[in-house]
Amino acid sequence: MSMAGTSGVFAREFDQIGRTVQVGFAGGRVISVSFPAEPPGDADGDHDLLDRIGAYLGGERDEFTEVALGLTVPTDQREALEALRNVPYGEEVSVSRLARLAGFDPDDADDVATVRGALNDNPVPVFLPDHRVSGGPYATPGEIRRALRRVEGL
Repeated sequence: MSMAGTSGVFAREFDQIGRTVQVGFAGGRVISVSFPAEPPGDADGDHDLLDRIGAYLGGERDEFTEVALGLTVPTDQREALEALRNVPYGEEVSVSRLARLAGFDPDDADDVATVRGALNDNPVPVFLPDHRVSGGPYATPGEIRRALRRVEGL
């Protein structure tokens, strides 16, 4: 199934992380990613994007940069999350570096708090790869974050 016009919840269990990746779509855009212990009974497991996540978890390089996202976050947090999308596969940035990339002042406590808040509230981990940031916080749960970092050699 392609993403154009897709709405609903899709989920599949992946052995590489020992958890399910659940992706929520609205109007063809990814609006949420979560990691429940098992797929919900009403979730469809058949989706191209889940195939790509499986390949990625298996070691295939994929930055997911063209995946359409539907972010419903405050504008300042959106800037931080969009900068996160530009951190390349297999690379790591600090919170202050991410702040700079997003046009914030890494020496301004309020700006850093905005970036940290965006990381903590990230609605679409994997596609907005908070696992590539050192010194979190993270929306990606710890054991999954560690698995994603292993996949990318971080």
